[in-house]
Amino acid sequence: MIATVVGVGLIGGSLALSLKEKGLANWVIGVDNNEENLRKARELNIVDEATSLEDAMNRSQLIVLAIPVDGLLKLLPSVLDKVKPDHVVMDVGSTKDIILQLVAGHPQRGRFVAAHPMAGTEYSGPEAAVRNLFTNKTMVLCDVKNSAEDALEVIENMVDKIGMRLVYMNAEEHDLHTAYISHISHITSFALALTVLEKEKEHGRIFELAAGGFESTVRLAKSSPDMWVPIFKHNRSNVLDVLDEHINQLQQMKGLLESEDYEAFYKLIQKSNKIKKILK
Repeated sequence: MIATVVGVGLIGGSLALSLKEKGLANWVIGVDNNEENLRKARELNIVDEATSLEDAMNRSQLIVLAIPVDGLLKLLPSVLDKVKPDHVVMDVGSTKDIILQLVAGHPQRGRFVAAHPMAGTEYSGPEAAVRNLFTNKTMVLCDVKNSAEDALEVIENMVDKIGMRLVYMNAEEHDLHTAYISHISHITSFALALTVLEKEKEHGRIFELAAGGFESTVRLAKSSPDMWVPIFKHNRSNVLDVLDEHINQLQQMKGLLESEDYEAFYKLIQKSNKIKKILK
């Protein structure tokens, strides 16, 4: 199979590597608006060639759209306009409802499978591509009832071969849950980084004390705004909902410290420890 990956950064590049290493594609074509990214992807053997999307679609069976959500909303309809009967189009966007609403009435909707791999790092670009990034991670497929059976089978087989767990959701359910387990983690990390950077202006030696706990908590603040602002924009209502609850919890902790109610604070932290049952 010949596969095309549009967007050769962390997720697209890692998926290109997996497609080749697992024998799912014998040739991977890279498409990207950034010529430097394409050059690096070729140098790193992430893709086998770089060309235009039109040329790539003429020769590919699988087209993976691995670009920020704003770009995806512009590109996906035109890609579906050009698909052939044997094409399978897959996205890897972190929000789904707005994407699926956009193409709900498209005559070629069946050739599209909406997917979200729950995997990644805080880095971006082709250099960030990681072999086996997806192993033992979860792939969410959304609204599969609207995808053609043969197209869905191609993606399900790919997910199995690259060693991912498969979960099915509707778009609304996906966007709500990702707001709570992914999007809030990133927006909190951005806020923490800004907090520390602001305090560092006053106390210039803060970073001399930074250790593992700080690094693990704030590492997501290295993530690209090109990727995350569109996610926050298009999942705005769910992100605001989770932010309200997060701020409520922070205010509760602040209140307990102000009143010096350490017994209640102890119980609150003890309650939070129940997350161990989820994150084993």
